[in-house]
Amino acid sequence: MRVFTAGIGTETNTFSPLPTGIDAFHEQGYFPAGTHPEHMTRYSAPMTVAKRRARQEGWTILDGVFANTHPAGLVSREAYEGLRDELLADLRRSLPVDVVLLGLHGAMVADGYDDCEGDIITRVREVAGPDAVIGCELDPHAHLSDAMVANADVLIAYKEYPHADIEDRAVELVDLCAKTFAGEIRPVPAVIDTDMVIPLHTSREPGLSYLARMKALEGQGGVLSVSTIQGFATGDVPDMGTKVLVYTDADLPTAHKTAQQLAAELISLREEFLVRYLKVDEALDAALSQRPGPVILADRSDNPGSGAAGDSTFILQRLIEREITNVALGPLWDPVAVQTAFAAGVGARLPMRVGGKTSPMSGSPVDEVFRVKALRRKHTETNQTGEPLSVGDAALVEAGGIECVLTSERAQALNIDLFTGLGCTLDDKAVVVVKSAHHFYKSFSQLSPHVLYVGAPGSATPRWSDLTYQKARLPKWPISEK
Repeated sequence: MRVFTAGIGTETNTFSPLPTGIDAFHEQGYFPAGTHPEHMTRYSAPMTVAKRRARQEGWTILDGVFANTHPAGLVSREAYEGLRDELLADLRRSLPVDVVLLGLHGAMVADGYDDCEGDIITRVREVAGPDAVIGCELDPHAHLSDAMVANADVLIAYKEYPHADIEDRAVELVDLCAKTFAGEIRPVPAVIDTDMVIPLHTSREPGLSYLARMKALEGQGGVLSVSTIQGFATGDVPDMGTKVLVYTDADLPTAHKTAQQLAAELISLREEFLVRYLKVDEALDAALSQRPGPVILADRSDNPGSGAAGDSTFILQRLIEREITNVALGPLWDPVAVQTAFAAGVGARLPMRVGGKTSPMSGSPVDEVFRVKALRRKHTETNQTGEPLSVGDAALVEAGGIECVLTSERAQALNIDLFTGLGCTLDDKAVVVVKSAHHFYKSFSQLSPHVLYVGAPGSATPRWSDLTYQKARLPKWPISEK
């Protein structure tokens, strides 16, 4: 069996002020055909799993380009078309192929392309031919389109959020595609649109029980795969929203029935799934009333993992104004301040202008006298798959009892080693502010069970009704039509 693998991925926040050009991919994760490392990177899980399986089965693996970058704003037309055409050229050189495995995101939006993944899969189908088996792994924060479903044989999204099951889902994808090629199964899809967009935190109820039911359905009554596409509300495209995707073995009525059952469950539990976001002062009041600490505050609105800049100062400003001390905050993206801290050296005290540089959605810069407590070149934190993720050069600086981790690269808080790797202890803090939506939870919840979600201003605001949608089909609960 000849298996072609490739992947292009990013999550596009169409409200973000940060454009995504080709340099962003080259800086974060660009691997031309034949150059991908042996270890798994984001979107390469299908290739990694396929190569492992190939050694047992004797398959021929033909790999194309893999490229990914941090979530941000609209991808430039030049960047998208260049990467897409490179992938298609790699596929043409690999023909004939029996199976195509793609690692994608599902919420990439480019200048002129509201549905990048649908465009990629459609063009891959045209090149690979009608008999090739096409399988794709997706992030659940995707925009599931008709073009994606119609042109792929199998689409599988991660089930868990935080995404701790990327490799597990790739194993399922490779297995189902191999069985499809062998003629052992014939996957048929059913999609139900819930007319909602809701987060499914599978680290808590009711997400935990819903996750268990999704898994229990697979392998029963001909059900091959169940994916819940949560959607990505800060992507203003027609296909945005929460949808249920079910594949069965040549049994369309069962696929529809199962998808409808799960969609009905989501609708009935929507109020419980919805995350309650506090205003900044509400969150600070609640944190200070909790003893002992630390209390984790998730600054969801400035989460780089949702396309925000990661340099907003709204929470930092209020901490200073309210003279709240014994606080850790990070990561705050500010390459200029990092450079200044390195020039000054550890132990230096100096006036610095921190954060608030990208746009009005980042707030105003903070001007304080900071003490440089620690510096580290090429700092990393551990990501969801256990691999080190670069945050660039990093500085730990402190002013007024608030310790801030400043980074030269945009990154969200995933692991406590973001702080502890710079000597910042967290277990004795009153408050720990993390710029993240939910991926921080696995690591930081071990530090403290007290977690609050904050809806501060920002380009990744969870107050979606405040956004000005132009293309999304509304109403879509909880977003009303204006």
